[in-house]
Amino acid sequence: MRVIYPFTAIVGQERMKRALILNAVEPRIGGVLIRGERGTAKSTAARALAALLPQVRVVEDCRFACDPDHPETWCTECRERVERGEKLPIALRRTPFVDLPVSATEDRVVGTLDIESAIQKGERRFDAGILAAANRGLLYIDEVNLLDDHVVDVLLDSAAMGMNIVEREGISFSHPARFILVGTMNPEEGELRPQLLDRFALSVEIHGIRTARERVQIMERNLAFEQDSEAFRQEWMAQEEELSKTIDQARKLVEKVEYTDRNLLAIASLTASLNVDGHRSDLVILKASRAHAALEGRTRINDLDIALAAELALPHRLKGGPGQQNEIAADEISQKIEQLIGGQSEETSPKDDQKPDHDRDNSKKV
Repeated sequence: MRVIYPFTAIVGQERMKRALILNAVEPRIGGVLIRGERGTAKSTAARALAALLPQVRVVEDCRFACDPDHPETWCTECRERVERGEKLPIALRRTPFVDLPVSATEDRVVGTLDIESAIQKGERRFDAGILAAANRGLLYIDEVNLLDDHVVDVLLDSAAMGMNIVEREGISFSHPARFILVGTMNPEEGELRPQLLDRFALSVEIHGIRTARERVQIMERNLAFEQDSEAFRQEWMAQEEELSKTIDQARKLVEKVEYTDRNLLAIASLTASLNVDGHRSDLVILKASRAHAALEGRTRINDLDIALAAELALPHRLKGGPGQQNEIAADEISQKIEQLIGGQSEETSPKDDQKPDHDRDNSKKV
């Protein structure tokens, strides 16, 4: 089995690593687009993340790796089996890494229904596509800017809904399609259309590291990996296991992370002040903020969570176009949030007066 370069051994590129980890904690954030020049560890980071992710519980003989703990997400086949009284076997499975080829067609991505079998034999036969293989895993698209726009649309729709629904001639089939979507591209080879760019929840612009000391570290670590990849992996195993455990704990905690009216006001005021079009960015910032809080073991988000999330969610949505992404730092965003919110330290809910005294808590979950 091929040894994957350890995620924790990647030098620098902290924004990229944070964006990937947040999506690993909460895939519903909506994926990350990594834009950068050649040789900046874009694909290495994506493969390394999939390798360190904790194992997932699946229905053992389900070809879509359905989650036995969430029946509402089951595929058509698992639901029908349970209706027939079957007990679904459970197993642990490694997180899959699926590489989407640039030449992929829509049918190859979503799968196809065999209409002939349905008409002649009355059988519903579904040939699974790439989305089925990627469920509960990481779907990687290299050179996403060269992929057919319609296929990108389909991928982003599935990532947002968490389900893949295929309908042909009155016959339908559905299966879960919850995956970590990672797209990489070199802007020198062409840009994504603004409409598609906005559909990626987070975006990171990365560059080659300029610090001599860090460039030396990159050379030393890569040479050590090439010389003995297994020994190098073992050297970083403790850090890999620690990060994997942290992500696993955050996944269990993220649904419990709460937010307040003040947090919502901070997000809305920030995006409004920057003239960000639409409302997708507000929701992305909220989801990423909750993921970051869970990563740190907290059940409430704060301004720093919002700032770090906005640092990843806003650059590709600010005016100026995708070719002129604005680099904004978390500390700048924190200062802007403080200016916008002012000295509001009292976190009250608009509906507090309508609530009984024992229930006046404006924390919420999504």
